[in-house]
Order: sequence, then structure tokens, then C-alpha cells
Amino acid sequence: MTRRGWSTRRIALALYPFGAGAAAVNVFFASLIFSWVGWPVATASWSLGLGCLIGAPATWYFARHIRRLMDVADGSDAP
Repeated sequence: MTRRGWSTRRIALALYPFGAGAAAVNVFFASLIFSWVGWPVATASWSLGLGCLIGAPATWYFARHIRRLMDVADGSDAP
């Protein structure tokens, strides 16, 4: 049976800006928490840069999960 809908790559590319943004916010908030023990607070550019790096694999895994849910919903893949 052929797959219907978007591929995993296309889903990941569509969701990457959201994944990178969420990762950047998490990096910034983590740096705020670590500032309580003396670490420096991350600047916006560092947070965005690390968010872009961390967001890529996180978005890819999330896109794979969404693609699997689409396959299950179509009945082409058993859970």
C-alpha cells in the first residue's frame, strides 16, 4: 500500500521553525535556572543558535511520530 499525505521530510521542514523556536526558549529558560548556581545567562543570539541546533533532531523525531500517526489513521500500519 502506498503512503498518502506528506512525507516525514516535508512535515519536518514545515515544523522546524516552531521546533527551533521552542528549543531556543527552553535554552534561555534553562540558562535562567542555572544562573541561580552562578552560571551566566544566555544571550538571545546564543539561545537562538543553540535552539536551531537542538531543534533540528527534535523536530525530525516529532515529524516521524506524526507520520506514524498518519499511517495508523490510514490503516496502512498496525500499532
